[in-house]
Amino acid sequence: MTQPVFLWGPLAQPALLDVVLPARDAGGPDAGAERGLCAVSDAGQGLLLTLDAAAFARLDHYVQSLGLIWAPLTVQTDAGPWDSLTCTPAAALRDPWAAGDNALILATAAEIMAAFGQVAAGDLHQRLEPIRVRASSRLRAQAERAPASVRRAPGPVQIHQTRRPYARFFAVEEVDLSFDRFDGAPSPPVTRAVFVSGDAVTVLPYDPVRDRVLLVEQFRAGPFGRGDANPWQLEAIAGRIDPGETPEACARREAMEEAGLRLDALHRVGGYYPSPGAKTEFLYSYVALTDLPDGCAGVFGVAEEAEDIRGHLLGFDEAVALVESGEVQNAPLILTLLWLQRERPRFRA
Repeated sequence: MTQPVFLWGPLAQPALLDVVLPARDAGGPDAGAERGLCAVSDAGQGLLLTLDAAAFARLDHYVQSLGLIWAPLTVQTDAGPWDSLTCTPAAALRDPWAAGDNALILATAAEIMAAFGQVAAGDLHQRLEPIRVRASSRLRAQAERAPASVRRAPGPVQIHQTRRPYARFFAVEEVDLSFDRFDGAPSPPVTRAVFVSGDAVTVLPYDPVRDRVLLVEQFRAGPFGRGDANPWQLEAIAGRIDPGETPEACARREAMEEAGLRLDALHRVGGYYPSPGAKTEFLYSYVALTDLPDGCAGVFGVAEEAEDIRGHLLGFDEAVALVESGEVQNAPLILTLLWLQRERPRFRA
């Protein structure tokens, strides 16, 4: 049994169909997808495909993961009218494609389709934004190449099997892989578990005139899960980078959300993996020169994310003393304060 479907807009892009229906051959019948016919509907031109049950199940999984529904539609082709099913491309798909973010759409589709047969489409739809954040981070990692003057040049890594036993706001991947050892011999297959999260930004506001910084304090699940007696942490302002957002734009957005601050010049401290042995998270850390008058610290946060964030205005020496006492336990803040300690004379001058 076959099902005609009319796809238009971004859903009809060949690159996307290659991800959703990987065995599809536009030149002829293959894996349940007959050669696409040009068709016309009230929505405009599109592609008419006749899919067998297996191929339609894959396409339906992707469509439902985007939160779309099918509707009947009669389209016109050179061979006459066809009764088919169609759906309206979602804004989550259409807008990034219109903005030239087709790579983000394809990377998002790859994770959605990797879950086919394992995770229900409705559950994936609920997790669509974290999926897009992870896809955006993967694309950023591929585009940004750090130097390799001391470490070895990139070498091949053979992936034998990948499993994803958990995927919600964060994800956990188990990968069976092999890599070339330093002696040139291939390693035996090894299994590595990876905690997958999106790229993030930290930014420390600094007032060089008053020589003070603004720290934020909030409850953190990591220390709580470790059994820390005090899971409230002193940190720099921080947040995940949204799809299509630059790290700098994220820093400015998070400063407004977490502290009500409009930042001036941003100075990059560094980009780094805080825990490369197990986590994909990559951080972009900044110091932001800005005005920090008395009374500017308050309680902020995004209500929809249950954020409860308190600001603290501290003299620079006070903040460094908290590192020395051990009250500041947050690695990005420690790193940033040490960087600022070196650069502070320049900013104050």
